[in-house]
Amino acid sequence: MESMKRTPLFEKHVALGARIVPFAGFEMPVQYPGGIVQEHLAVRNAVGLFDVSHMGEFRIRGSDATAFLQRVTINDVSRLDPGRVQYTAMCYEDGGMIDDLLLYHLGDSYMMVVNAANAEKDLLWIRDHANGDVEIEDESEETILLAVQGPKALETLSTISATGLSDLAYYAWTQTKIAGVPVLVSRTGYTGEIGFELYIRGNADIGVKVWDAIVDAGKDFGIAPVGLGARDTLRLEMGFCLYGNDIDLTTNPLEAGLGWITKLEKGGFIGREAIVAARSAGLQKLLVGFVGEGKSVPRHGYGIFSGGVRIGHVTSGTFSPVLQQPIGMGYVHPDRARVGEKIFVDIRGKMVGATIVKPPFVKK
Repeated sequence: MESMKRTPLFEKHVALGARIVPFAGFEMPVQYPGGIVQEHLAVRNAVGLFDVSHMGEFRIRGSDATAFLQRVTINDVSRLDPGRVQYTAMCYEDGGMIDDLLLYHLGDSYMMVVNAANAEKDLLWIRDHANGDVEIEDESEETILLAVQGPKALETLSTISATGLSDLAYYAWTQTKIAGVPVLVSRTGYTGEIGFELYIRGNADIGVKVWDAIVDAGKDFGIAPVGLGARDTLRLEMGFCLYGNDIDLTTNPLEAGLGWITKLEKGGFIGREAIVAARSAGLQKLLVGFVGEGKSVPRHGYGIFSGGVRIGHVTSGTFSPVLQQPIGMGYVHPDRARVGEKIFVDIRGKMVGATIVKPPFVKK
């Protein structure tokens, strides 16, 4: 892992005994000594603290920035007001997905937050497609990103925030100070819980100062550091897509169940014509959720069958710590995508029964 990057909080994770793994070009904590299940349940029942500083952040400015983003993303940027955040995605001309992302309207500019594994590719893409008065700056290296997630997240941060956060709307952001450090706080997250994401400009000392302050504030609530392992199981319980598993360049947003952020009526954007054509011709696959029988866990790439015929494949799977049963997502033929449909997953040569359900698996 000599060529891997490290977040400013790397030494903190090592000191906490985290198991470090390579992920998206970074050395990242996958779990801490308490284990993935303990971390997962801490977020569901109390509060968890994540270091997600590996994510990419791009600042986009200029008089043509709104028109540019309207053309390269699939949601309607004209509906994004200052102080708000938008979940959206970018597509290739053939409708395949480049990445899913968050877009922040900062008033005088925008901030695009992208998946770590796609950051370099995304940056090249938007720079290649920028025209007019558009300035793009990569702020990833200077940005520390922490996530505080769980039913006690608000109580934890309220004790150390310079301004109240209780009135901050879902998918909105504000500027405040946490432990005296300037922070952009947004009411967002990848867990389905009440939660916040904190964008901090600074070095490792500043990042550790904020991290330690959050840990101290959350001690009475049972706060736990959370690694990538529980981050994945938490997002899967909510049916949230993971790029590289559930969405990629071979899937369009309609197939992935992201029609709600695909604003075809807004006019031209990259990939629109291909998406419209695919819809008109009839989609050939749909992303579904399913709950498995027994204890065997479905994994990425496993075949999905019905009537002895392969009808699709698993994209994500785990054993739900909350439901105590296997859950997964995968693509199947639309004729077999009905809720309640019985399917079978080939798990190491054994056909294991499952039932298609509508995510989220854990209702919040």
